[in-house]
Amino acid sequence: MWAALSRGYERVIVEPGKQPLLALLVAFILTFLFIRLSVRMIRAGVRWWPGNVAVGGVHVHHAVFGIAFVLLAGVGAFSPAGGRSPWWDLLAILFGVGAALILDEFALVLRLKDVYWSEQGRMSVDAVILGAAFTALLIVGATPLGVDGLDTGDHLALWDLIIVLGINIVAVSCSFLKGRVGFGVVGLLIPLVAVVGAVRLARPGSAWAHRRYPEGSRKAERSARRAARFAARWRPRRDRLFDLIAGRPDDETDHAGRGDSGRGSQRRR
Repeated sequence: MWAALSRGYERVIVEPGKQPLLALLVAFILTFLFIRLSVRMIRAGVRWWPGNVAVGGVHVHHAVFGIAFVLLAGVGAFSPAGGRSPWWDLLAILFGVGAALILDEFALVLRLKDVYWSEQGRMSVDAVILGAAFTALLIVGATPLGVDGLDTGDHLALWDLIIVLGINIVAVSCSFLKGRVGFGVVGLLIPLVAVVGAVRLARPGSAWAHRRYPEGSRKAERSARRAARFAARWRPRRDRLFDLIAGRPDDETDHAGRGDSGRGSQRRR
């Protein structure tokens, strides 16, 4: 059994050169789970668990460490040893660790204020899930914008590529403008998904809805009704999953009374 698994791993992962990407994904997921465990232990006030990192009385968010790790991995990848084994795998792991630390505080970085334990902070979990899904799709063989190679001497294939890229870029852009972020991200690798996101009704509050759906119009009302139905059906399930993964958010009054998510109450963080 183990011999068969080893041969399969060699054929599916090692030979196509996907081992660094797999190492990145595993490091990304494990780091996210660990950092969420850490902040939940701090929030619960577990005395034996190490507390927040502070320098000169200033709390250092873990996104700062993530940025440093990603930069080190990027510089290392361009160094003479970057493309060699085992450095390539180690740099991939370092990048995965850094990316997880950054995306875990994505909502905080985006809004430039402490929303880590608020409902708005759930955006960080969305970003982590999308990042993991994107990397997993690359591992199973999906290619950016659906392009899997090109014979540069074939002019007909070149024009086919240009047309496909143009359609997919437009579809991905429309998906993002319509607030269909998941469709847009996955559509970068699977073009048909981006097309589905592009033709669907825009979410309320999205840039597309703001410009194309005047208040009181039929499309605005349909968008609001559809969003309400979707939230009623799927939001409770999403919240239960996110509570399990990332912890339950504070209510607005409790959150407003606390400062930086790292400096906050040792009892609650």
